[in-house]
Amino acid sequence: MTVIGEEPFPRGALEVQTVGMTMRFGAFTALDDVSITVGAGSFHALLGENGAGKSTLVKCMMGFYHATAGQMMLGRREVKIHDPRDAHRLGLGMVYQHFTLVPSLTAAENLVISRHDTPAMIDWAREKKALDAFMSAMPFRVPLDQPVARLAAGEKQKLEILKQLYLGRRFLILDEPTSVLTPDEADEVLGHVRGLCEKGEISVLMITHKFREVTAFADEVSVLRRGRLVGQGRVGGLSHAEMAAMMIGASAARAPLPREGAPGSAILSVSGAKARDRSGLKEIDIESLTVRAGEIVGIAGISGNGQMELMEILTGQRPLIAGEVEVEGKIYHATRPEALTLAVRYLPEEPLRNACAGRMSVAENIAFRSFDVNGVGRRFWLDGRGMRDKAGSLVEAFKVKTASLDTPIAALSGGNVQRAVLARELTGDVRLLVISNPCFGLDFAAVAEIRSRIVAARNAGAAVLLMSEDLDEVMELSDRILVMSEGRIAYETPAATADLATIGHHMGGHA
Repeated sequence: MTVIGEEPFPRGALEVQTVGMTMRFGAFTALDDVSITVGAGSFHALLGENGAGKSTLVKCMMGFYHATAGQMMLGRREVKIHDPRDAHRLGLGMVYQHFTLVPSLTAAENLVISRHDTPAMIDWAREKKALDAFMSAMPFRVPLDQPVARLAAGEKQKLEILKQLYLGRRFLILDEPTSVLTPDEADEVLGHVRGLCEKGEISVLMITHKFREVTAFADEVSVLRRGRLVGQGRVGGLSHAEMAAMMIGASAARAPLPREGAPGSAILSVSGAKARDRSGLKEIDIESLTVRAGEIVGIAGISGNGQMELMEILTGQRPLIAGEVEVEGKIYHATRPEALTLAVRYLPEEPLRNACAGRMSVAENIAFRSFDVNGVGRRFWLDGRGMRDKAGSLVEAFKVKTASLDTPIAALSGGNVQRAVLARELTGDVRLLVISNPCFGLDFAAVAEIRSRIVAARNAGAAVLLMSEDLDEVMELSDRILVMSEGRIAYETPAATADLATIGHHMGGHA
């Protein structure tokens, strides 16, 4: 660690600047001349698509990477950060998207072992007294005597932030901090963090893709695109549409697809369906679920509340203990002949793992639905030329970016895998479309394209069941919203009159 200047940094929140920050990996420039100022005590949001340079920037700031060019300034003084330990000594800390806590240890033990000066023999009476004093000054309340494994997701996220404050960090980088939280938990956590900023105790740089959180909590926003800083300003002076246009370019920003038509007859009916969950210890119990033609039914819920098992039931991967699934009045077991006859299509979570053969080509993966079917009936030979011709037209129509049709589908980006699977599943007659987390981990442009395709299928008369842990996505796309909690449908509301707070309460298991 090198600090230019002799005076110690002032107490409280730090002002942090990157000046002309540039990072090259060989011939590839991941970050190009980026200058951002996070004022002391401010809450600053960092937006950008996947690959825009957000992670590269914060890794340079924290010393994981050594920038090719540019400077870091703390309190208007230049610093050289050689590794994360230097960043920590200067008061910089980072809360990662995924928890870094030890599940088997208590919250108190996780805090104490995170210090660099933890003694070999710990005086727990002394440490408990110090922790109680520390917690009395904090806005969060977390049970220190409970193992982390027993804590709710919101409590774990609070503990991650508490850990950084306990270690004396005065500048926090938050990487997608609310990805596993209910809206209520997210608002509580970010509200407390903003309160600490307003008191002048910390400064925050938050990486996020949720415009609602930017508007509600951030003072300023900076936007990266393809490694360059393309816009910044006070949050109060920017609309969501303007932020989106900066992220992907004004010409690429698209308005939501308008909804057309009214719901028709029931296509999917689930009644009295019971199955074991992943642990084998709990039960999934769907008393009644109906999706009609020309309707999107969104299922909201925190991960682990039975959505994955419901998807597996509908795709024939998890057996029912009781109850039944019907498609257009016929008992449905999700066999391939049934799916073809009844025009049932799927877009599962992580399609590269669940809906593709990674080593097979793009053309072969797109042909999975139709390789053995011609215009008259089933066939027993492969029409290689026909498969390639059809795949070529679909790749063009769905804007799948691939080096060639012979490229293994595993070599494509996440968004392009999604587009390829959608090209396969949305081709031809589609009566029922079952989707799980279709935009997880994708950039803004891919999200806009995929959501547009889903609404287009609904407008064409398909019944769509959408399971998503992204509540904003459920609110945007759905005609009707269900909340799944503890393996059951806990709440239902028309999307037009849905209340975010009420949905959040039910997601958290509170009636």
